Amino acid sequence: MLLWIIGFSLLGSIGAIAGAALFLFFPEGIRRVLVPCLISYATGTLLGAAFLGMLPAGLKQAPAIAVMATVLAGMVGFFVLEKLVIWRHCHNNGCEVHSHAAPLILIGDAFHNFVDGVVIAAAFLTSIPLGVTTALAVIAHEIPQEVGDFAILLDNGYSRVKALVLNGLSSVATLPGALIAYFWLVETREAAPYILAISAASFIYIATADLIPALHRQVSLLTSLRQILLLLAGIATVAFFHLGG
Repeated sequence: MLLWIIGFSLLGSIGAIAGAALFLFFPEGIRRVLVPCLISYATGTLLGAAFLGMLPAGLKQAPAIAVMATVLAGMVGFFVLEKLVIWRHCHNNGCEVHSHAAPLILIGDAFHNFVDGVVIAAAFLTSIPLGVTTALAVIAHEIPQEVGDFAILLDNGYSRVKALVLNGLSSVATLPGALIAYFWLVETREAAPYILAISAASFIYIATADLIPALHRQVSLLTSLRQILLLLAGIATVAFFHLGG
């Protein structure tokens, strides 16, 4: 199990960085089309992983009122963290968050990647299918975020190599997060449903507070139809791996 957690934690961090770096090689026009498509798909995977995987698993292990209260507390907590510019997923280069110094963005990413590691470990300790779909959701929503981060760092005068290295270093925080969560949860299994509830809260918050509002900025019929289809594809991917497993 530990090897699964380490492998998918590295895949979740390095895979997202590699995917984001690959996007940088595409012309601006192509990126402008592909990134919103990926955000639509990521929204589906996040919602699917939360509602089809994490919450049902947590509700099997603890009372419903305790699990749902933890989800509510988690969403309020993430709102507060975002206000403090620690938990941030803005995909718009012109947003207020991006007026802050680039180092703050890297610190925020490191913190978020550490939490992603905890989320992946908790999911794998519940079941392998849930772990796989959780790691997939992490990769899907991290790639557009990292693309935005690269753009911000480049705008702040960083070279492509330096931006890639610094983003890579912040992404490595996923692994210690996963390892700490693994060894802690192995000893304290009763905490698992509440970690899953907080993880579900983070996925729901990211999808509803950050990704969906970004999707609503595009209102044409064709774009809306594409967004809906890709969102449903993300949910279907989670259903295939998790429910099918």
